[in-house]
Amino acid sequence: MQDAEVRELCELGEFRDVEHLYGGIWPPVPGQGPPVGVELLRAFAHAGNYVAGAYRDGLLVGAAVAFFGAPIGETLHSHVTGALTGSGVGFALKTHQREWALARGLRRITWTYDPLVRRNAYFNLTKLGARPVEYLPNFYGDMVDTVNSGDASDRVLAVWELNDPRVRAAVRREWMPIEPPADAEPALAVRDGRPVLGDTEAEVVLVAVPADIEALRRTDPEVARSWRAALREVLGGLLDEGATVLGFDREAGYLVSRGWVG
Repeated sequence: MQDAEVRELCELGEFRDVEHLYGGIWPPVPGQGPPVGVELLRAFAHAGNYVAGAYRDGLLVGAAVAFFGAPIGETLHSHVTGALTGSGVGFALKTHQREWALARGLRRITWTYDPLVRRNAYFNLTKLGARPVEYLPNFYGDMVDTVNSGDASDRVLAVWELNDPRVRAAVRREWMPIEPPADAEPALAVRDGRPVLGDTEAEVVLVAVPADIEALRRTDPEVARSWRAALREVLGGLLDEGATVLGFDREAGYLVSRGWVG
């Protein structure tokens, strides 16, 4: 696949394209708009924050919006990153964002993501080398787009330490998938598509997620909500107690240690 061109955006027409792109990725319910509109994009960019688009053959296929966060001078908070399904530009957007932040003397980028979405967890933790540090129950309140509607907006705060050796390796595409140890205990497992609580007191545990939570919200909302409650209890409880997420396996889920691992 041809490499995407990623560049900062500054024109109203470009911001309109981003608004339209986001509206397609997260279709709003009637009477609601996309997650970020033209006016806010204009304000962010004009104030020196990060607004960038990814283009392939001249067509906008992905965009990212971020603003400076605390501690001031050290952190960029990435608010929205979205791309068309199959475009393959998510990695290019994040590496461009990293270079932009480093050029301004920043040390880290933070963002939130839905910890139930398996592909996002794998992308963030394995392909980027980010580390989840905090569980945020119903962080955005009720969301009314057709992707998130009907579910609590629980999120995990991910931290991307830009000069961490694991991150440096990840941006070179030297990915380091985890191998769950044989003695890891299932703290949350899948049985017949439903969550099953296990041993949350073991030193190293596995926390499973469903194969496709977004499809599950449409086909069986009750089971989807049970997954939200179970993950909040297990992963949220572990992070609240100071446990460390070591990585994410596509099949086994989150690998979590109760002891700090640098």
